[in-house]
Amino acid sequence: MTEDTLAGAQAGDPEAFGKLTDPYRGELQLHCYRMLGSLTDAEDMLQETLLAAWRGLEGFEGRASLRAWLYRIATNRCLNALRDAGRRTPPAPVPPFEPTEPTRRGETTWLQPYPDTLLERIPDAGPRPEARYQSKEAVELAFVAALQQLPPRQTATLVLRDVLGYSTAEVADMLDTTGTAVKGILQRARARLDEHRGSVTTVRPGSAQERELTRRFAEAFTADDIDGVVALLTDDAWLTMPPAPHEYRGAAAIAAFLRTGAAWRAGRRFLLVPTRANTQPAFGCYLPDDSEPFAYPAGLIVLTMGPDRILAVTRFLDNELLPRFGLPEKVSLPA
Repeated sequence: MTEDTLAGAQAGDPEAFGKLTDPYRGELQLHCYRMLGSLTDAEDMLQETLLAAWRGLEGFEGRASLRAWLYRIATNRCLNALRDAGRRTPPAPVPPFEPTEPTRRGETTWLQPYPDTLLERIPDAGPRPEARYQSKEAVELAFVAALQQLPPRQTATLVLRDVLGYSTAEVADMLDTTGTAVKGILQRARARLDEHRGSVTTVRPGSAQERELTRRFAEAFTADDIDGVVALLTDDAWLTMPPAPHEYRGAAAIAAFLRTGAAWRAGRRFLLVPTRANTQPAFGCYLPDDSEPFAYPAGLIVLTMGPDRILAVTRFLDNELLPRFGLPEKVSLPA
């Protein structure tokens, strides 16, 4: 950031403002995603952050870095959104068949996946002395879902401190509180995160183990080989389907649900198109239409991988998410 660019932006030059803020757009959106758990809400909050920065830039005095100033705005915009409207819960989809009884009914039904193509555009700043987690590592579904179980200020404090690596004093300034308060909030947030955090990927992205498990899952899933799918899961694996609240744990519960769905499809088999979400292997899911030679969107599947089996299968049922992953609106059926 040069003084001339800052002066131009403060004088109302939109091109200069873009030069100041464009390098931070990707990481700010990711920050909003961690706070809110929703890609859609994160996109909206990024625009609100940039609008607020544009309107308030004249008052920026440089006491903190521009990046920290933008994070302060983004964090407080997210907190205001959570405080003013509460957590927006999307309506639960009505399944076309009677599902089996779930193991439990989840609360974080607004959770959405985050495309790896967006993560790749964020420069890697390297390890931060104050951070517990690498910023891109802390975008796995289990981590983001666990953040949603914390009170908003605990989420903000933990992300700013343990993911982004800001100091206690910097976080206190961003949240308009004291260093002592930040330390107390952070201690409680870490304990609650450990309590709520579910299955965590233990396989390096892109590794041979990940590719093999992903291939075998795709083959079994598209063949309606339910025994084959279940054999790839850990004994305590979870199947979840945001925004539906139904969650299934363990081989028996997951197999029963999958068999019920397969019976309803009456021989129609899914087609999968590979992609990546939250640093994890994923698939666009498509279901054939009996009257056309095409398969149409039927959600997006994200796999959480263990060293030799799959820890969790998350199937997002919102088909509007697929274009954000560069996935087609329909897939031709094989001849």
